[in-house]
Amino acid sequence: MRLIAMGVLAVSLAAVACNGTDGAAPAGSALATPGTTPAERGAGAPAVATSGRADEAAAPRAAAAAPVWRELTLPAGTNLAVVLDTTVASATSEVEAPVNAHLSRSVTIQGQTAVAEGSRVSGVVTEATRAAKVKGLARVAIRFNTLTPRGDDQRYTIQTAPVSRTAAATKKDDALKIGVPAAGGAVLGGILGGKKGALIGGSAGGGAGTAVVLSTRGKEVTLPSGAALTLRLTQPLTVRIKG
Repeated sequence: MRLIAMGVLAVSLAAVACNGTDGAAPAGSALATPGTTPAERGAGAPAVATSGRADEAAAPRAAAAAPVWRELTLPAGTNLAVVLDTTVASATSEVEAPVNAHLSRSVTIQGQTAVAEGSRVSGVVTEATRAAKVKGLARVAIRFNTLTPRGDDQRYTIQTAPVSRTAAATKKDDALKIGVPAAGGAVLGGILGGKKGALIGGSAGGGAGTAVVLSTRGKEVTLPSGAALTLRLTQPLTVRIKG
């Protein structure tokens, strides 16, 4: 009877030992299931949440980098100081020929620079009249219609008053051209033929001087490259600036 009891006890202990071995394999055992450790589970986790946080962090930086634009309006009557880059002359220029210039100083509105120094303006020749031989003075006129701010490819249509120049009258010079030959002829005629000779000589000399005047054109007028001009806006101009 004692032997039977000892045999049952031995069988029970063996069964308990087998159950313990099957339920918990050692961490380093080859029977461990792959991918069940915390490190392995982390490695296989999706990265969607991390990407979303990166996008959210980049959004404020992109917004800060985007330029902010606002508008300023130059009223009619605003003066633009410019320097010519193109020579315009009554004797050589043609109507509709292009003319270019640049601003010699900035234009400010409400304490802000609306149009920077160096901005370009362009236009055309509207009149180029040569001096006549008898009557008619030389004259040139230009009008600017486009503004391109410095550092910007934006082109604005502008309306400005024409800029014109007229040659000085030559009446005094013409009188000298007629009077001097006449006086010379009178002196010479007086020497050769007395009073009558003086009259004849003066008339002949005056005629020669008149011929010189009739065959000579008056003075031409030129606006050289580098000439300073002032343009006046005849209509308001709205421009976009950063800041």
